[in-house]
Parts: sequence; structure tokens; C-alpha cells
Amino acid sequence: MPAPAPLDVALLLYPECMPAGLFAAADLLTAAALRSGARGWRVHWVGVKPGPVACAHGMALRAETRLDAQRWQAVLLPGFWAGTPAQLSAGLGGQLPLQQALRALPRSVPLWTWCTGVALAAAAGRLDGEAATGTWWMGAQLSRAHPEVDWQWQTPMVSSRRVATASGVHGYLPILAQELERRISPEAWRDVQRLMVLPRPQPAASVFDALQTLHGADPLLARLRRLVERTPAVETTLERLADQLACSPRTLARKVGEAAGMPVGRYVRLVKLHQAGEHLLHGGRSAAQVSETLGFADESGFRRSFKAVTGLTPLDYVNRYRR
Repeated sequence: MPAPAPLDVALLLYPECMPAGLFAAADLLTAAALRSGARGWRVHWVGVKPGPVACAHGMALRAETRLDAQRWQAVLLPGFWAGTPAQLSAGLGGQLPLQQALRALPRSVPLWTWCTGVALAAAAGRLDGEAATGTWWMGAQLSRAHPEVDWQWQTPMVSSRRVATASGVHGYLPILAQELERRISPEAWRDVQRLMVLPRPQPAASVFDALQTLHGADPLLARLRRLVERTPAVETTLERLADQLACSPRTLARKVGEAAGMPVGRYVRLVKLHQAGEHLLHGGRSAAQVSETLGFADESGFRRSFKAVTGLTPLDYVNRYRR
């Protein structure tokens, strides 16, 4: 009896996409097929049209066929580089042909996407009526633009039969892990994890995950973050911070809102509480010690604020995220 045909998976290229996740996905699917000896996966590099595609970082790759060439068992859609709402909007505006191609793709074809690829999928209408997630800094922008999507920003990965979405540039990992766990034996999956030295999955996405991206994307946010980290929490008022940065409170609030996609007060609170979280995880200090060291008004207020942002008490946060 002949072996069943492999499942055809499309790795979707488009201008300025970040293809690293596609390479990793191809390697992971190949390793799983070799180890399991079962029905494998056949990967295809596809595009809106065949031919060379200028990807991010000056890399040129070739799409071997069109996205609409056949009915795929899954389509993997990577993200593009963006670290601010303005960059996200600009990136989406430059991908109208891709959005049209995604819109024309049969809804029965599963779409797996992560990072800013989620924004492309939403713009193409592929997430309408679906539960979805993404990297948290896109939350306010995408929630306003696409209220028809059931956004679940506190969940690192959300999937259904028709779509899987995940947060972060490595979001392809939980998506593929779920697929492989369904299709190969537990023993084969454990061997693949050891062979590929895959990271252990984190139990939840931290609300602090994108701070480093935002920090590196805008000079003002970088300066503000350094200032907040060396200022006692009780002194991180808008007026004091603006004075230290030689601008008016109104200007600071406007610029932070544009760069970070959130009110300046929320950004400052996230920075300070992220600093507290790092002290808890790596400094071996109690909540009381961290509260005093970082200049919070009192320990009880620090605990309430920390739980309001992370959903966890300081102790629960340490137990969940300390490696």
C-alpha cells in the first residue's frame, strides 16, 4: 500500500517580510517527518506571484509558485519589522496586493500567523469572527481598527480550525508545536524537541514582552525608560519627567502616545513594574524589599499595582517566570 501523500504547507513570502520563522518552520516540519516516519509535510515557498522577493535585511528569496496555485493544507504568514503604531500602519499600507491575495484565499485553508503578520491577516479580513491574539503593543491599534475580531491579548497563542495566531517574533513555535503534538506520537515530539533544542514553552505571555522593542524603536522612549528606571516610583509624575527631558508635559504625552500607542502614564507604569519584576526574578529580593528599593509609596500599593498589570501577585510571578 503506497504511503499517504505529504501535507502541502505554503511558506508565504512578501516584500520586507521577516523570513527567519519560515526557515525555522521548514526545519521543524522536516525533522518531525523524519523522526515520526509518518505522513510528512512538504513545504513550498510561495508569493503573490512567482519570482524573487526582497525580504527584510536585504535578503532576496524566490517564490516558486503563486499563493493561489493550489489548495494548501496550511499557509504560514510571517511578520514584517515594526516597533511602533506608526511603523505598523506604514507597513500595512505597503502590502495591499498581499492583503488582496489573502482575502481571496479560501476560508477553508488554515492560516497560521504571528507577530505583525497578525495585523496583515486582520487587515485582509481573515480574522473576522475569529478569536485571535498578537504582540501586546499592537492591542489598542488593532482593537480599534478591527472590532469584529475577538481579541485575546493576554493569551500567547489562539487557534481554531481556520486560523492560528501568536504573539512575538517566535510565535511560529507554539503554533507548530500544537500542530505536531496532534500529528505525531508524544515520543517522537519529545525527540524533535531535544534534537532541535527547542525552548520550553512559557506558560503565559508577559505584558512586558514588547518594552524592549519599543525602547529600541524610538529614541525618546529609550531616554524616558532610562529616566524612569533611575527615578523613585513616587516621583515619576508627568511634570517631573517632562522637565527632566526638557519638554512640556503635553509634548511628552503626545510623543509617547504616538510612539508607544498608549498613554504616557501607562508606559511609565509598565517600565517601573518591569524593573520591579526583574528585581523579583533575578535579584533574590522580596516584594517588600523591591518596593522600598524602587521607591514605591508602600508595599501594599506596589502589590496592587503589580497584580493589576500582570494578573499575578509578586510571588506568583516569580514562581511562573523564574527559570
